[in-house]
Amino acid sequence: MSQELIKLVNIGKTYFLGEISVPVLKGISLEIGKGEYVALMGASGSGKSTLMNILGCLDRQTEGDYFFDGEEVGRISGDRRAKIRNKKIGFVFQSFNLLPRTSALDNVIMPLNYTAQGLSSSEARRRGIEALKQVGLGERIDHFPSQLSGGQQQRVAIARALINRPPVLFADEPTGNLDSKTSVEVMNMFSELNASGITVILVTHSTEIADCAKRTIMLKDGRIVDDPKRAVSAAEKEA
Repeated sequence: MSQELIKLVNIGKTYFLGEISVPVLKGISLEIGKGEYVALMGASGSGKSTLMNILGCLDRQTEGDYFFDGEEVGRISGDRRAKIRNKKIGFVFQSFNLLPRTSALDNVIMPLNYTAQGLSSSEARRRGIEALKQVGLGERIDHFPSQLSGGQQQRVAIARALINRPPVLFADEPTGNLDSKTSVEVMNMFSELNASGITVILVTHSTEIADCAKRTIMLKDGRIVDDPKRAVSAAEKEA
């Protein structure tokens, strides 16, 4: 049985637009163990990206408790949350977010400027090359994004997410800008990373992409309506 990494207890998220309140997440409870490969799936507006932002410590819940690696992170300071993001969480997004005039290697090692105090430039470079080799781009370290295909740019983004060796990788629609063949290659890479022990949590609206995961949590209107790890009651779906 996998050790618990994430635990959400009755999480709610409401946005306030003047005097209007817009509830986006409503009573979300779930647990994700270390080493799991989970897809958060739902139609546009279901709340899956909002949930991922909370899971990734990019946003805070307005109700409930969020425990990450044993620590309640929903109410800790911004500085502490930033340290958790930098050291324990990697992010991959639909848009690659690479600096266009910067080499693949320099794009990958950029996060080390903020997190790896005391790391020498030669060690940072070695770690960056190692990450690029891990995603099959060891021969492209000096290439600029414009010299890389969409799939290769996403691989650079994945290597950048891995540079701090985080235990969990979040991916928000990671194949949204890729063709079907390249999407398969990228999803195979996530499977390989998961097999190496990294927890992978991805957001998607695609059944084909979700099928690559080992567990799919379905959201609808801000609620979990299906989760194979536990029974979801009718009361929870409608609460």
